[in-house]
Amino acid sequence: MERIKQAILRAKNHQSSEANLAQLRPDGQGKSFKSNISKSQDELVDFRYENTRVVKLEKEHLEKNRIVAFDKSNPMSMNFDLLRTHVLQKMEENGWRTLAITSPTPEAGKTVIAINLAMSIAQQTNRTAMLVDFDLRRPKVGAYLGMHMEKSLNDVLNGTDQLPDVLVNPDVPRLVVLPTRNAVKNSSEILSSKKIGDLITDLRERYKSRIVIFDLPPLLVTDDAIALLPKIDCVLLVVANGMSTKREIEDSLRLLPAENLIGTILNKADVEPKAYYYD
Repeated sequence: MERIKQAILRAKNHQSSEANLAQLRPDGQGKSFKSNISKSQDELVDFRYENTRVVKLEKEHLEKNRIVAFDKSNPMSMNFDLLRTHVLQKMEENGWRTLAITSPTPEAGKTVIAINLAMSIAQQTNRTAMLVDFDLRRPKVGAYLGMHMEKSLNDVLNGTDQLPDVLVNPDVPRLVVLPTRNAVKNSSEILSSKKIGDLITDLRERYKSRIVIFDLPPLLVTDDAIALLPKIDCVLLVVANGMSTKREIEDSLRLLPAENLIGTILNKADVEPKAYYYD
């Protein structure tokens, strides 16, 4: 773990946020997600979706996939609330409303970070959050949430549906998800297209209270993320402890504009008194 921290510090002279996040274990109760949102959160705002499809999620499935931010009774949700505070402060200082989350290489846990952060942001009553699955080669957001995706970004890209038709509320007030159901061919060309640029602008400008989080592909595997990053206000880099080399971290940081890099999250780190890991 020290080797990765030192590599990050040497590669960039900036402050980075490190969220040492732990794996949790499902409690096996299998209740619907709605029943596990704390009452205090429901009472804050009576937020109803009339046009957006609402999908109920299963607590057991979420916990199996390390999604914890919905449950304030889970001690691990505090990690994402702390990350949320840091991220929102930096974004508000700069007038940013769109955030990319990426990693040097696959399996760093970036999608889990993106989902939990979006849920945590949505719990602030002066904010709404949207989570967009732009990892077009390996989309995972919908699967991690356990959503049956009748329609998705795929249908918007091929012209069979409009954006409002494919948005989903995962039964969490103030959170909307734009999932991707299947891998997309020519993903780099699509992500760099005017159509995607116009989509990002629309998502950013439609509601001033909205924070849009984009789950992007890893930086060093394809050029997909690089093609998209100029269209997004800021970025978080997720580094997996013991998986990313010093060279990979340095190469990733060189690809990211320092002025738009909010921080680096050290994921899969050892925690005391027992070690847990994200997949």
